[in-house]
Amino acid sequence: MPRFALSLLRHAKSTWDDPALPDHERPLAPRGIKAAARISRYLTQEALIPDLVLCSDAVRTRATHALLFTPLEIATPETIFTPNLYLASPDQILTVIQRETARSETASTPPHHVMIIAHNPGLQLLALSLPGGGRRTDIERLASKFPTAALAHITFEAENWASLIPGSATLDRFVTPKSLKD
Repeated sequence: MPRFALSLLRHAKSTWDDPALPDHERPLAPRGIKAAARISRYLTQEALIPDLVLCSDAVRTRATHALLFTPLEIATPETIFTPNLYLASPDQILTVIQRETARSETASTPPHHVMIIAHNPGLQLLALSLPGGGRRTDIERLASKFPTAALAHITFEAENWASLIPGSATLDRFVTPKSLKD
């Protein structure tokens, strides 16, 4: 049975310097830029580069995406920017994953590793609902807080992405920028 991986990445820290700026348009804060670079290095070191990225179309998620993949010496993964991930619920995020991976399956080979770059609380709630197992300390840390630029890496074995349902996966790791060494 094929093994699939799902990386759930919360966007990096955004700035609130301009209170008149709509939420969707907020850029990254300097701290967010540093955190995204740290996560980018981690993705490279751990060989966690996805085949497909599904990214909210908000400014801060697009900027996080650019900081993750621009410095890499590889081709940027196929990326779909979608408004459907902006402040989406766990069910909405799962629907986007299943819809977009189904399109990929009919066009070519299904992606084996998909990354979502989106927002809380939907991302954290999805990350908590999918695993039926994993290291207890990671699950407890994830349940406590899903900070900006945090990464939950989840794996599951199934025939296809449509089989991804709550409780069917394993939380392989939960990483925050603060937990990584420079």
